[in-house]
Amino acid sequence: MKKILVTGGGAPAGINFINSLNNAPEDFEIISSDINKFHLELTPSNTRIILPSCENSNYIEKLNHVIEEFEIDLLHSQPDSEVKVISENREKLNTKIFFPAKKTIEICQNKELSSEIWTKEGILEKNSITINSEKDLEIAANSFGYPYWLRASVGASSKGSSLIQNKQTAFHWIEYWKSRNIDWRFIAQDYFGGRNIAFQSLWKDGELIVSQARERLEYLYPNLAPSGVTNTPVVAVTINDENVNDIAFKSVKSIDKNASGIFCVDLKEDNQGKIRPTEINAGRFFTTSYFFTKAGINMPYYYIKLAFDEEIPKLPKFNALPEGLYWIRHIDGSAVLVKEGEWQNKDFSI
Repeated sequence: MKKILVTGGGAPAGINFINSLNNAPEDFEIISSDINKFHLELTPSNTRIILPSCENSNYIEKLNHVIEEFEIDLLHSQPDSEVKVISENREKLNTKIFFPAKKTIEICQNKELSSEIWTKEGILEKNSITINSEKDLEIAANSFGYPYWLRASVGASSKGSSLIQNKQTAFHWIEYWKSRNIDWRFIAQDYFGGRNIAFQSLWKDGELIVSQARERLEYLYPNLAPSGVTNTPVVAVTINDENVNDIAFKSVKSIDKNASGIFCVDLKEDNQGKIRPTEINAGRFFTTSYFFTKAGINMPYYYIKLAFDEEIPKLPKFNALPEGLYWIRHIDGSAVLVKEGEWQNKDFSI
């Protein structure tokens, strides 16, 4: 039986990954770690380990201690911060990982670098603009027009993001974070006001193995985010869109022609209906990976099989699931999978 160590196992993304492995046709021994002892109580694994933050100087040493203690066969990490540290120190780890290349993770975790590549390849029309001064805010307004998107250059879930409709908002948004001694590097980008799309995919040696796209329809407590977007959906639906598939594929390939591992692409539709990439989460799954598992495509399980060079079923490269499957979830509510047209409620709102 393979022993899998999952870091960040007490958070929603880690829990969904573990739930997927618990629903696989093969048994795994899963050891879950987190920095939060309370969140670990939520993890669906029998063995739970508290580890220090990955910012701690002895993080890799502690990780190796757990790896040796439990004879771990493969390490999987869900938080971006841990993916970064583990990737940079992969040679020091005493177990297997199935990550994209170091440079690939570095590029994908930096919105400036990925935007530069996509602009050069013609996937984006305009490159992002780094904000170092008030003058840069004027340049951004002249380049993108209002509204445009302002965000931290590094970080997931729309970190530090705000929709900018005038110069005052942009200036005070950045000053607000500075006043809290948070020294993020900000970038300005084109604002795409159309559909918010997520493309989850597995790759091996430059070949796309399987993928599926979904549209985010409703977000977790959007009123608590200044942008109104958290990228953590409470309602999502599977879509099969050839334009989405094409742009997502090109977005990955433009960064890593020999892509291996997990590539989760965030995309937005612009005002002309064109699909544009906004970022790639490389090396880890989206939060709601269990959605596709429940619908019949267990990507976390196939990911483990690929990591060990084991045979997997013949899978469709694109559109692995039918359209119109809704995943509905919320705080303290069990997630449900509903097919289009099979709603259980009665509508008295008309």
